[in-house]
Amino acid sequence: MFVKPEDAASALFAGPFALTTLSAPDRPAFPALVTPDAQVTDLRAALGDDRLTIRGLLGTWEAALPRLRALAEDGGPGRKPLADFRVHAPVEPRQVFQSGANYRQHVIDLHVAHRAPGDDRPEEERRAEAAEIMDRRAAEDLPYVFIGLPSAITGPYDDVVLPAWAEKPDWELELAAVIGRPAYQVSVEEALDHVAGYTIANDLTDRTTVFRRDMPQIGTDWLRSKNAPGFTPLGPWIVPAASIADPDDLQVTLKLNGETMQDESTKDMIFGVARVVSYVSRTAHLLPGDLVLTGSPAGNGMHWGRLLRDGDVMEGSITGLGVQRTRCVAEGAL
Repeated sequence: MFVKPEDAASALFAGPFALTTLSAPDRPAFPALVTPDAQVTDLRAALGDDRLTIRGLLGTWEAALPRLRALAEDGGPGRKPLADFRVHAPVEPRQVFQSGANYRQHVIDLHVAHRAPGDDRPEEERRAEAAEIMDRRAAEDLPYVFIGLPSAITGPYDDVVLPAWAEKPDWELELAAVIGRPAYQVSVEEALDHVAGYTIANDLTDRTTVFRRDMPQIGTDWLRSKNAPGFTPLGPWIVPAASIADPDDLQVTLKLNGETMQDESTKDMIFGVARVVSYVSRTAHLLPGDLVLTGSPAGNGMHWGRLLRDGDVMEGSITGLGVQRTRCVAEGAL
């Protein structure tokens, strides 16, 4: 979809500029610098590289950053209004890492809701037990991270197709860190030095296929439940890390058809951004443009007893990162 003027005005971000990928009917996708007054600079033209992508730019992030700041300040010819363009997912990552069970209140709520047969203890006692478990996880420094597919990513204003087989599609709005410098076995103290910026991700999940039905002992099936095409709306912007004062103190809000469903601070994360990035890097070699999703707060559809259906509109926002707006369309209804 093309950005309407009223959408552009509502999708402002923190800091002097952000990055994204845009296109127009007469122009293929190109990397762009966007300023808070909703003006666009084509970075291929501005930087003299007609093959440049956002991922390529992130690969030279430290060298590119001063030039990007200068472009944001100088203005100059060639700028065009954002409303003339279609906004795509801001980056095409090579790797996507997703955190699960990372918001304290969300996990405690799930623990209390899934009462074991015969457990007649008062809710307060079971809630205290869950809190103790969360504290132990944090102390042992064991985040829960799994791998997503880049092919599940779609744009921040694109329709989301709900597959016919997905019986209980659910929303999970999340803060995503975008890697700038390669990272392998980095410490918690070093981790944020490898983050170029932040963006918004909605990590959709079909709850009916999270666990295997044929062999429950196998455990979770993230391929089936989370990786349908378009199940990860991303963006609209990559906001540089320098423009975000504290990624562990941002408000994550998702509205469904105008009604607030999720509204929680990243303060509630059990493992902050630096700890998750460091943990992933213990095993994987993080590359420029890769995404590290940090988990979703309380307020998912399972909590409300209301899952996604044809025609629903999700609006997700995170402090300083703008707004994404996606409509759900049942498979076959397009």
